[in-house]
Amino acid sequence: MRRAAEIGGVIVNADSQQLYGGLRILTARPSTADEDALPHRLYGVADPAEAWSVGRWILAIEDLLAQEDRPLVIVGGTGLYFHALLKGLAPVPTVPDAVRSTVESEWQTLGEAAFRARLAAIDPVAEARISVGDGQRLVRAASVARATGRSLSDWQADTSPPLLQADACDLAVVERDRADLYARCDRRVDEMVAAGAIDEVRCLLTRDLPPDRPAMLAVGVRELAAHLRGEQDLQAAIAQIKLNTRHFAKRQLTWFRNQTPDWPRSQV
Repeated sequence: MRRAAEIGGVIVNADSQQLYGGLRILTARPSTADEDALPHRLYGVADPAEAWSVGRWILAIEDLLAQEDRPLVIVGGTGLYFHALLKGLAPVPTVPDAVRSTVESEWQTLGEAAFRARLAAIDPVAEARISVGDGQRLVRAASVARATGRSLSDWQADTSPPLLQADACDLAVVERDRADLYARCDRRVDEMVAAGAIDEVRCLLTRDLPPDRPAMLAVGVRELAAHLRGEQDLQAAIAQIKLNTRHFAKRQLTWFRNQTPDWPRSQV
């Protein structure tokens, strides 16, 4: 907000969960006071029943670049968005839910070693670059090959030109001491619960949405949903949210360390 105020800019969301309405507290979306104080874009613009892709987000940024004569201050923790913005986007088709479900079942049945061997036979490039234990990306690569008859690596080779050039942008990664970051994560979870996160999840559950919708996968939704169903007490749910939040923060640190090593670091 300080940066946007200094340059007369517009704050633009690059957080895949803050796109969705109805989860302001649980996704730590900017407050209504902040949104009123300065122009904010792409916050709460999607219904939880929708499933925004990185491609749809890129199209929204393209529209903003055409509409706004003010600089965009793009902020958020979804690394894939920044990668697509500055490196380009591969035109990978959407994988049908039925195909992904079948491949996920195979992942669970086969185990990682056998699943990797099967993926290596159809997409050795993807298999080699996916880290050990990254089941989500392994399933993604196998699902794309199964659905399209073409490997994910081949699709990614057709990456479109980037929307923005890195040397034309003022880039920064905010980093904190690991212990301080984890303490802030824990404190934020307590503040979210106190501010009404349980009611947010209760309202979301009344929608009876498919469990694979992105909004349903936000950290805290499944844990508080289990509490509301009587499957665990509130303190256990809160402890699980804290643990999952810290794990998520660690993955973000790793991603930005590996993918943006030349970006300036800030402690702000």
